[in-house]
Amino acid sequence: MEHISQISRRNALSLGAAALAAPLLTSQAQAASDMPVLVELFTSQGCSSCPAADRLAATLKASTGATVVSFNVDYWDYLGWRDTLAKPEYTQRQIDYAKSRGDNDVYTPQMVIDGENHAVGSNQAQVTNAISAAYKTQTKLPMTLSANDKELIVELGEGAVMPEATLWLMAIAPTVLVKIDRGENAGKEVAYQNVVRKLVPAGMWNGQGAKLTFPRKGIITGDVKSCLAVLQKGKVGQVLGMANWSI
Repeated sequence: MEHISQISRRNALSLGAAALAAPLLTSQAQAASDMPVLVELFTSQGCSSCPAADRLAATLKASTGATVVSFNVDYWDYLGWRDTLAKPEYTQRQIDYAKSRGDNDVYTPQMVIDGENHAVGSNQAQVTNAISAAYKTQTKLPMTLSANDKELIVELGEGAVMPEATLWLMAIAPTVLVKIDRGENAGKEVAYQNVVRKLVPAGMWNGQGAKLTFPRKGIITGDVKSCLAVLQKGKVGQVLGMANWSI
């Protein structure tokens, strides 16, 4: 079993400590009001209802401006097909969301919108309404993500003092085609969009401006073409900020 990659809080904060007194983000920082809504699709190769959601995920950015990522979960593997993209930490993330919301709703296909609300991932009207509502209520912290040959660099603006927030790094492959031989989707070839290949809890944040650096090696590997930095209240909760970097 592959376990979630971790960079300790001590390491993350020590890497960024020298920059705490630095000026806030440059003009390259995206205005908080212009930041896209984050949509996380929890899907499975063993779920007959999921291909429709996978297709919808491919069109949401164009229609809504949202940033959409896909997490494959493993709890349908017992139906006869082991999901080739699933990881237990992705299943745990979905469970953590359900606990955080307090509704314990864990199902596929499920889209979680900006870390707070959820919708049936194949229901276009339900999903687009939830995204529209998130745009009306979101307040995001300006942040950037950049890279050099050795490091990924996250810059955070200052925000109100609050309970600790978690900074996540998501390494993303743009499209993964999978031919499914058994189970509910036997005989289908499904295109998975913006597949999260690695999920890294990179550090904690408590409202201060910071510049954090992380080793690029081990995160940007294989078919990964981009990385998303996501700041969330608590462990998984409201998305407080987001930034993207692409090769």
